Amino acid sequence: MQSRWRARLGSRARRDLDVKRRATLIRLLADGRFHSGEAIADHLGITRAAVWKSLHKTAEHYGLALECAHARGYRLRTPLELLDRSRLLAAMSAGGRSRLAHLEIHDQIDSTNSYLMREAEAGAASGTACLAERQTAGRGRRGRGWVSPFGVNLYLSLLWRYPLAPAALGGSSLTAGAVVADVLRTLGARDLALKWPNDILWHRHKLAGLLVEVSGETQGPSHLVLGVGINLCMDARQACDIDQPWTNLARVMADHPVGRNELAARLLDALLAALERYGREGLAPFLDLWRGFDTFAGEPVQLFLGDRVVRGRHAGIASDGSLQLDTDQGRMRFQAGEVSLRGSDPSPGSLDRQSS
Repeated sequence: MQSRWRARLGSRARRDLDVKRRATLIRLLADGRFHSGEAIADHLGITRAAVWKSLHKTAEHYGLALECAHARGYRLRTPLELLDRSRLLAAMSAGGRSRLAHLEIHDQIDSTNSYLMREAEAGAASGTACLAERQTAGRGRRGRGWVSPFGVNLYLSLLWRYPLAPAALGGSSLTAGAVVADVLRTLGARDLALKWPNDILWHRHKLAGLLVEVSGETQGPSHLVLGVGINLCMDARQACDIDQPWTNLARVMADHPVGRNELAARLLDALLAALERYGREGLAPFLDLWRGFDTFAGEPVQLFLGDRVVRGRHAGIASDGSLQLDTDQGRMRFQAGEVSLRGSDPSPGSLDRQSS
């Protein structure tokens, strides 16, 4: 009995050491420069002979491409800007930091949204934020997956509490989409478009998506967890499981590159302020902002409602955030459904599969 207990403890200790060693190694290699095997061995406290095995296991674990060169050493093919709490907080405004109750950054997590939903039930404070380098079970709208490779995208979730009933938070999804698009535009992104309710597109390619999950008492109080996923510099190899047109911010902002920590800081600043304002004023202050990114007015649209398909022309959003379609039966409003831009996007939700 004792020997099995000691064996389990020993196995756990080895796993913990492997996790710590991988994290240490990836931070050493993140700069994209060559590091000699001797330097790596000294840094990790391992033998020179164990370096290649550790490098191989780390690259495989994180899904990263490793290069080696004789007499030069080893490096990551693509440098990484890892999330850094101090840099992120320093880049936020004083107002943003005052609204931020707690910030967590994880190397790996199942889903930032799932994590904060659990934390919310356990009493986490309004204004708690969670970011991750990688998600193993990233989620989009309607249960879809979100491809979440290590260190190359942004996965951010934010918890906010309200005295309101959950039904009053329906417009928060459009609010968040408009605010995220506006932050990206302010940083230099051009030609962005919002596809109802909150997918952010560039030339009809998916750039970012949002997931809003709401819980609470029927008459209030309630809380929401807002998840934001943005493709930053993910490459085709890392995105091989995505079966739709997609793009990344490195392409969209080739002339105005922005770091992950700066982007996270700007998003937190804007979203914290917007969620606070939404509690006071609702969707109304954000309608014009959303409409400014709506470039599909007048286009033929298919709306998928389960087995039902509604066809019409996109007529913008109503004051309550519902989608308006001009159909053969007249103008109709919808609070839910999957939008397809007919012709260029013939399958239901084809631009929603990479949606967070």
